[in-house]
Amino acid sequence: MRTVAFVVGGALSAGLLSCSTDSGSKPATPAAAPATATENPLTRRGGPLRQQWAMDRLWEDGKAEVATYEAERVVYGEPRRFDFTLITVKEEFNQQYNVKTDDTRRKDVFPVMKVNQFCTIPTEQYPYHFLTSLFFRRDQPAQLYKLTTSSQEWCGNTFKAILDDGMQYVQTYNSYWDGQGGGQRQLRRVVLFEDALPYTLRSLRFEALPTFKADVYELQQTNQAPPPVLYHAQIRTEDALTADTPEPAWCVTVALTNQKQNVYWFGKRYPNVLLRQSTWDGRTLRLKQVRRYVYWPVAAAGSAAPDTAAATPAAAER
Repeated sequence: MRTVAFVVGGALSAGLLSCSTDSGSKPATPAAAPATATENPLTRRGGPLRQQWAMDRLWEDGKAEVATYEAERVVYGEPRRFDFTLITVKEEFNQQYNVKTDDTRRKDVFPVMKVNQFCTIPTEQYPYHFLTSLFFRRDQPAQLYKLTTSSQEWCGNTFKAILDDGMQYVQTYNSYWDGQGGGQRQLRRVVLFEDALPYTLRSLRFEALPTFKADVYELQQTNQAPPPVLYHAQIRTEDALTADTPEPAWCVTVALTNQKQNVYWFGKRYPNVLLRQSTWDGRTLRLKQVRRYVYWPVAAAGSAAPDTAAATPAAAER
């Protein structure tokens, strides 16, 4: 196999955890917005990502891919164990409201891929609840179209929304934290989002073992709403070690800085399910099961049944 390098803005960076060796780095920079729209090199034909990844007929069956993970995240200085659910499904959006449409006969309808990330994290004080919804145009896995994320716990709730207006990302936020409150800010458009990497990286041209640079905004699934840090990251693809996952996998290392590195493992078979994740701040995921079924209420009860009651990672569909 050959390794292909792509330059997508930003600078080289590396981390403490990896599949193999480290590389050079430059520090993160504050968030900023461009004056004019800029083409995203990651969306170009022949780049490191397959723009048609989500066009497979698999996503036409009307069902959602529901993946459940054994998860861990540090809260109040202690690692907390919980279940993390990641849902991927095709939906039809309308441009007027930028939400799932009830009328597919509208002229402003277009297909998107929705990715929902949900978890409840128990602590001695009270539970934390997080829900993040990400939307991508079906043929644009690298270009986030819309993101909403919220947190709820006994101290208060926080909500953030990011929308691509064609020129830049506009973030609207409402936080219970002093110094934040509510407001709006502009973000760069030619970027990736850390929250989106479990989906976007599934579309990599894995066989070419791509290595490339990209600017990445920090995780938004938090209970605060400060201006997000923008990292100049290096992304590297390798064959995963056989001991790392229960089935053949690709290992993708995202080096945000020298000290901040995330590692993702994706199944080699399409649809390249995320099998495992380990991040610099102590967030881990390990796949328990993946199913395809209609999780929302439907008129016909029989159509809501999953394809399999408890598919293991090795037995995941396709």
